[in-house]
Amino acid sequence: MKITSFEVNGRSTYGVVEGEVVIDLIGLAADLDKEFPSSVQKLIEDGEGALHKVEELLERCREGNDFAEYQYSVDEVNWLAPIPHVKRNIMCVGKNYREHAIEMGSEQDIPKNIMIFTKATNTVTGHNQSIPLHENVTEELDYEGELAVVIGKRGRAISSDEAMDHIFGYTILNDLTARDLQKKHGQFFIGKSLDSSCPIGPYIVTKEEIDDPHQLEIRTSVNGEVRQSSSTELMIFSIPEIISILSKGMTLEPGDIIATGTPAGVGKGFKPPRFLKAGDTVDIEVRGIGILTNRLQ
Repeated sequence: MKITSFEVNGRSTYGVVEGEVVIDLIGLAADLDKEFPSSVQKLIEDGEGALHKVEELLERCREGNDFAEYQYSVDEVNWLAPIPHVKRNIMCVGKNYREHAIEMGSEQDIPKNIMIFTKATNTVTGHNQSIPLHENVTEELDYEGELAVVIGKRGRAISSDEAMDHIFGYTILNDLTARDLQKKHGQFFIGKSLDSSCPIGPYIVTKEEIDDPHQLEIRTSVNGEVRQSSSTELMIFSIPEIISILSKGMTLEPGDIIATGTPAGVGKGFKPPRFLKAGDTVDIEVRGIGILTNRLQ
């Protein structure tokens, strides 16, 4: 199941993507006089019971054409981030691919222990949204294509064996980074937290749709040119490890988003570096999930 938030006909809603169609769950539920979670965040918090409600609505929608008014082409909606208003900062794993750690420095930069930083909530935006270049504060805006995990079940001190049970689904994330700010301030937060510097989407694919999140091809293109091409099997720290380590002393909450790191091929890794410029289009594809597209302005 592919779940996302979007705007259509001047209102915000959320629904399920099936092929080239987006089904408005809020409108459909209201028409059928069904109680239903008011947002994707609420849907995740309500657990498996809420997903059963989604399935029931979809079955009614598939029965005939009575509910065609709640079905929209993917081309006519304005995509929002799947969770437009995240409750907490996006948690990110740094240097989780060996070759990326080397391109950013040397083999000595390959981490022995997991590196975690966060992106502020103001960074979140959606698929097909324009991204400001922030030319007044940075000259080195860079892309980072990543697989992201969406937590579905609250937990603390989660073991690696239990970690996958706490996942709601997976999505794609672009960890846009101002490299010059990162270097200037000697830490990640400022350079990672420019407004709209965290496109997420186009949707969350629920976990049962992905057989193994560690066997997914990931590719980033800029203006059609492939810059990053790798596989999630090359992560240094696996998803169960990431969840287990993060939760040792911190409670993970439904709707938390964890970016699992980017492979080699970022703009800074080229000689000379190839940072983003106005008019560039960035496409990030994760096999089995979709393509996240944004244009710099």
